[in-house]
This record gives sequence, C-alpha cells and structure tokens, in this order.
Amino acid sequence: QYDHYEPSKEEINVPLASSLKTKQDTPKDFWWWLKIALYTVGVLLGQSAALLLGRLYFLKGGNSKWMSSVVQVLGFPVLIPFYIFITMKEDDEDDDDRKPPSPYTLGAIYASLGLIIGLNCFLYSVGLQNLPVSTYTLLCASQLAFNSFFSYFINGQKFTPFVVNSLVLLTISSVLLVFNKDDTSSSSTAPAISRVKYIIGFLCTLTSSALYGVVLSVTQFVFTRVVKRQTFKQVMEMIITENVVASVVTVVGLFASGEWRSIDREMDAYRLGTVPYLMVLIWIAVFWQMFSIGAVGLIFEVSSLFSNSISAVGLPIVPIMAVFFFNDKMNGIKGVSMALAVWGFVSYVYQYYVDGQKSDKKTLDEASS
Repeated sequence: QYDHYEPSKEEINVPLASSLKTKQDTPKDFWWWLKIALYTVGVLLGQSAALLLGRLYFLKGGNSKWMSSVVQVLGFPVLIPFYIFITMKEDDEDDDDRKPPSPYTLGAIYASLGLIIGLNCFLYSVGLQNLPVSTYTLLCASQLAFNSFFSYFINGQKFTPFVVNSLVLLTISSVLLVFNKDDTSSSSTAPAISRVKYIIGFLCTLTSSALYGVVLSVTQFVFTRVVKRQTFKQVMEMIITENVVASVVTVVGLFASGEWRSIDREMDAYRLGTVPYLMVLIWIAVFWQMFSIGAVGLIFEVSSLFSNSISAVGLPIVPIMAVFFFNDKMNGIKGVSMALAVWGFVSYVYQYYVDGQKSDKKTLDEASS
C-alpha cells in the first residue's frame, strides 16, 4: 500500500502530520502501526543503551575518542544478511516501472551524509567524554529544535505557535546547562571535570546536535524528492552506505590521530577487564545500529521531525538511569532543564496531534462529498 506512494508538491509543503496521507487517504492498518512500534522501540532502546555504555567506556578507563566514534558506525555488517533477504523479497514484489534515481546521484548523497555522520560521531564522543551523561542527553534534546529549523528551509516545514513554543523551550533548556557548575565537581564514580573540558564538551555536543538535525532533514528530502519510493530496502541501503563511509572516516581518524597505538594498553588497563572492554564496544556498535534502523525507518514512514521527537522521548530515561548507574548529580538547574525540554517535546507532539486531527477531518469531508 505504501511502497509506490509519491507525494505531490502540495503534500510536501503542508505541516507535520498532514503530510502523512497515503495515496488512498485510508487509515493506517495494523502492520503499519506495528512497524512504527518496532522502529520506536529500536530508537529508544538503542539510544539509551548506547549512551549509557558509551559513558561507561570512558568512566572505566577508555580514552580514545576515535575508538568511541568507530563503534558507533562499524556495526553495519550485521545488517547485510537482513538487507539481502529484504532485497530478494521486495524485488519479487516490485512492479514499479518508474525510472529510479541515478546510482551516482544516490552514491554522492549517501557519501556526503556519511562524511557528516563520521564527523558527528567524533563530536558526540568528545561531548560524552567531557560531560556527565545526564547533561549530555539534555543537550541532545536540542536536536529537535535544529531539525525543525532546517526542515523549514529544506522540507517546507511550517512554524505554528506550538512548534515555536517547543523551539523556545528546548533552546532555553540547553542554555540553562551553561550555568550548571555541579558537573565540574567530582563524584564517587566520576572524576572532576575542568571548566575548559566542560565547555569543549558542551560546544561539541551542541554542534553535533545541529549536524544531526541537518542529516535528518536531508534524509527526509532524499526520500520524498529523490528516491521517491518508500520501501525498507531503501532504508537499509541508506543506512549501510552511510555507515560504510562514516566507518572509513572514523577509522582514518583513529589511525591519523595515533590513538590506535594505545588501544592495547587501554584494553589491559581497563578497570572491568579485557573481555568486558570488548563486550562494551561490541554492544555499543549493536545498539547504535538498532537506533539507526529505527530512526531512518520513522523518517521514511512518517517524517524526520517525528523521528527526532521519538528520540526526544528518551530524554528523561538516560539522565534518570545515569543517577543510579553513575551517581550523576540531578540538581535544580538540570531538573528545570529537563522539565523545559519535556514541555517543549509535549508542545511539539500536541501540534502533531492537532495536525493529524485536521488531516483526518479533511479526509472524512472529502470522502462524504
């Protein structure tokens, strides 16, 4: 039902959920909702587990920012058997005779996005190394604001009062963390963070959030205006190609920086042991791939903003778990920041709900006329 839907120019430029109509304007069926549920679980579980394990890597003796970057994208080979199976299945069902986009065009787009993702992974690693995971996660909530901003120019996203309210609240939520001084003091599980490292981590995390907003907006544009086909095969092709390029970028960075020389010493000195060191890195890779599938799946099934908003649902999860696992401090500034971020997310979701109600009403009116 959804494989061959090509949105019109008018549909691309309408706000949020009103752009989600299928070509038959029929309600989504059970299998569509099941896919959305599975993608959502992938985003929430993958993101939360990967961030907590990523912070554990640094807390227990890991020091390589490039190694932390590599494992975020190097897990793509686990997707290849699944991609082969999906390709065989969809090729058998494919009756779309439209001319597909040039492989060179798609290759150039995916390679460019892969380069940005590789850089993004490094910036995220710097942020995760220099910030408590609770602060880091709250800063990542700014992705939704950046995504909305870039979607305005790239995908014709319209700003409504609720969306503007969401952007303002998320911005204030991030700015508040600049004044948080408790993160620079030591705790029972984490050493003190210098003010300089805190600022570096803050800026790197904020920059990476902006880049991720660009990637999500461009990804939605590629699906709607270039690929013009909504199939899981296209999702897998995008993820694998981008991860191949990003893996090359991060591996080159690992060797060019000279950090590869210290990996053996780092592994031997890791406080949890050699085997746990390897298992932490392996599971980080697996959970980031789970997140990638869920995030890109939500983009092509719904929109980049919806994908990012689901990611923002995990906002309260990681900071709360970090309090228990890493003894991160949840002070007043962080509490207010979290409340504003959740409020901003709810404001956006309510706008999504309002747009969906308008779209359903319009569909019913057209059907009865």
